[in-house]
Amino acid sequence: MVFGATSKQAEYEMAKRDYYEVLGVGKNADDKELKSAFRKMAKQYHPDANPGDSSAEQKFKEVSEAYEVLKEPQKRAAYDRFGHAAFEDGRGGAGGPGFGPEFSSSMSDIFEDLFGEFMGGGGRRAGGRGGSNAARGSDLRYDMDISLTDAYAGKSAQIRVPTSVTCEVCDGSGAKPGTSPTTCPTCNGQGAVRSSSGFFTVERACPTCHGRGTVISDPCTNCSGQGRVQKERTLSVNIPAGVEDGTRIRLANEGESGVRGGPSGDLYIFLSIKQHEFFQRDGADLFSRVPISMTSAALGGEIEVPTIDGKKARVTIPEGTQGGKQFRLKGKGMPVLRSSQHGDMYIQVSVETPVNLTRKQKELLREFESQAKDNSPQSAGFFTKARSFWDSFGS
Repeated sequence: MVFGATSKQAEYEMAKRDYYEVLGVGKNADDKELKSAFRKMAKQYHPDANPGDSSAEQKFKEVSEAYEVLKEPQKRAAYDRFGHAAFEDGRGGAGGPGFGPEFSSSMSDIFEDLFGEFMGGGGRRAGGRGGSNAARGSDLRYDMDISLTDAYAGKSAQIRVPTSVTCEVCDGSGAKPGTSPTTCPTCNGQGAVRSSSGFFTVERACPTCHGRGTVISDPCTNCSGQGRVQKERTLSVNIPAGVEDGTRIRLANEGESGVRGGPSGDLYIFLSIKQHEFFQRDGADLFSRVPISMTSAALGGEIEVPTIDGKKARVTIPEGTQGGKQFRLKGKGMPVLRSSQHGDMYIQVSVETPVNLTRKQKELLREFESQAKDNSPQSAGFFTKARSFWDSFGS
């Protein structure tokens, strides 16, 4: 039976902190908690984030060592029973916290995930292990102008896009017909090379093949080894009814072809809706300014106005309608994208003052003015208030 630690074990544990304490977790922490704690502390103390800080480097080694032991069930069980002494003299298995080549290999994936930005990359490589050996093509943007009536009804359009397409001569391989790319001699097809400096192992894209894992000794003359050539393509675009200004339509895999057979990028079509001569748009609603004559506003009547679908709508004008009055035509606006609903159309009338009057017309208007009493309450009310305002200043 084991009643307590030996003097050698106690001495060893005095020199090292408890692994659970190092990671800031309890002894019953599960794998998810352990990994989360390690990620947080490793990012905090990584040497690339703390250049020249030996203290941070030491702490990074400490949290890495703790996680390497506790993430393995067998090592964790041995540590829980014997403490740090479990890994003295080879105890705990050959994969103990000695941090040899096996450790570098087992930790490379998580380091790449955590510290890609420190190591000069943006995450996992496009080439080499775990990915394609060919780079993805670039996304493209196409700006397209459409009319408001097209946005109302939707349309199918043909567009011509200059882009890079797969070379037909080499079928995208980049190699001259009859030959093929060969394995990169520098990285042995891995797409990456490793360099070690003490405790750290840094993995970077291979400088010879640039992460592809292969090299081309005899390139295709048609595409100069790129596996793609420039060409103008004709594409069909379906514009749904109800699109708004600035809407983006994505055509998957219609962008540039990838280098040497890599996957294609996407094409993004940005829609710009041209101004309409009758309508202004606000979301799904339409607004139209309609001038009416002074007599129509005074006496009332009916007018016909155009609607966005090319039809007519009849609007009744009440007697005494003032300029700026709005009339709502329900459901006569724009369709709501991907639904059966429509917005409304609003008619705003403006009363037009008559011009080019004849002598007779002027005489009739003067006669009307001389007999007018309560026909213009708004203007009469305004000037009554104005006189009171002037009187307050003693004018």
